[in-house]
Parts: sequence; structure tokens; C-alpha cells
Amino acid sequence: MNLYRTFLIICLSLTLTGNALATSNHCGDQGVWIEILGAGSGELNDGQASPSYLIWQDDVARVLVDMGAGSQIGFEKSGASFDTIEAIAFTQLRPDHSADLPAYIGAAQSDTREQRLTIMGPTGDGGINPSTRELIERLFGPQGAYPHLADAFKPRSSLGYRVRSIDVPASGSKRWARYQTDHVKMSAIPVHHGDIPALAWRIEIAGQSIVITGSFNNSKNLVATFAKDADALVVSHAIPENSRGVLRDLYARPSQLGRVADQADARMMILGHRNVRTRGRESLSRNAIEENYNGTILFANDGECWGL
Repeated sequence: MNLYRTFLIICLSLTLTGNALATSNHCGDQGVWIEILGAGSGELNDGQASPSYLIWQDDVARVLVDMGAGSQIGFEKSGASFDTIEAIAFTQLRPDHSADLPAYIGAAQSDTREQRLTIMGPTGDGGINPSTRELIERLFGPQGAYPHLADAFKPRSSLGYRVRSIDVPASGSKRWARYQTDHVKMSAIPVHHGDIPALAWRIEIAGQSIVITGSFNNSKNLVATFAKDADALVVSHAIPENSRGVLRDLYARPSQLGRVADQADARMMILGHRNVRTRGRESLSRNAIEENYNGTILFANDGECWGL
């Protein structure tokens, strides 16, 4: 019965998406794919790694968005090579989005990597929330937590490659668009997530566009314009529709997520950052989203790959 139930779930997923769900340890050989390295929220009892998304192009891993706790295990299982990762982008710097960064940097020594690794994330607030560069200095600087990795950020690195870090404005409303390679173009906008500096990212790759919003409450309705015509919109499903109080200053409710996806005319919406508040309430959340959005709706789980 368990095997039969699993088969039915996979068939239902394929029917809902119209896209191939990878069944191997890595995504498909052709096209653009989003692999879910972490679909959880950082809680100890949600059974998932914390938020992390891996973007593939033609069986080559190109971009990592967020590195939540436990995501490194998902990366190892994916079959990806860290040598091909061009950029790491953080939506925010709280541990549930960044905790595995030292593990990646420490493990990813390479004699074959030829390109520089770029790490991008939000600016700080001058108080308890450091900027991306400040966090990296605190972790990897000569006086940091891991000083033996300090030279990774110097022109001549014993890791075999150089890492550079970029602070992306996390206040105001201007779009930042200063990252582009032969394969990938990336831009970002600030989003409102209480008093936590946070960003939404847009990744343009092989003619496809992926927008990963991170956590936001959509108070200024900026994400819909930023995500216009996205092939995939990845959002945080952190609160149920009936949430009240401080949670609504941090996160958008399912009905709001549906309005954003509808206004953006996004082809697919993937709900990550799932937690104990929202797991088990998927039907209620789907109903709230579908009041405004009639595109494909997917509830993320660790290890899934979704093709665009």
C-alpha cells in the first residue's frame, strides 16, 4: 500500500504541474530546473532542511539561492559540482537562510575551478543585522570564527579559487541589476520582512526567468512588478491564511501570494519555507491562493526538482 500511495502522489504531482519531476538524484539533462535543497523553515521539528534553492541549466548547476541549515546535504545528494556554481545569493542573512555557508566554503577546495565565486546578499541596518560583507568578515576574517578560511577572500587563495562578496541595497525601492555572466543575469529588490533586511532575486537563465522572493509581507506590492512574466515564482509559505499579529508583519498570507502571482502572470508558483504552522494545511492554503491565481501551485519538499 505504501508503494502504491507513493506512485499515486508522483502521478498527481506530474498532472498538476505539466512539468517533469526528477526522480534521480539530480535534475534533468536538458533545460532549466529548480532543485529544492531545503523546503523547511529552520525549526527543529519540521523534518526538512532550511531554505535553499539550486538552479540548473542543461545539467550544470549555476546558482545557489540561500544556504539554510542542512542544505549542504541536499547539495551533496544532488550530484552537483560546486566548481560550476557562479553565484550564491542570499534573500536574508538569518541562520535559517545562511547557516551552511561556512560548511560550503570549508568543503569546496578546488584545483579545477577557473572562475571566481560571487556571494551576494543584503546590506545591514547598522545595528544587530550585519551586511553580507560584515557577516563574511565575522566568519572568515583573520579574527573571525573560521580564520583558517580567511585567504579564500584574498587574490591568491589556498582553496584554489577566489571569493568576492557584494552588498545589495536592502532598503528603498530601486532595482539592483549589476550581476551578469555568459550564462546568468541576476537582479534584486528590497522586500519588507519586519525589521530584517531582505531581498527578492530574479534569475534570468537560458531564456527562462525565476523569481525567489524569500520572506516578505508585500506591504508595498513591489514583488508583482519585479516578478512580471516569471516562469517560476518561489515564495515563502510561512503562515496560514488565518494568521494575525506580528506574523503578518513578517510574511504574506496565501491569498496575498496568490494576488502577487496573478498580477505577475507567473506561470508556476512554488511554496517553500514551509513550517509547522502551514504543513497539513495545504488544502486551505491552495483554496486561498486559487481565489486569485489559476496557475500551477506546488508545495516544495526537500530533494524535488521542477523543470521549467
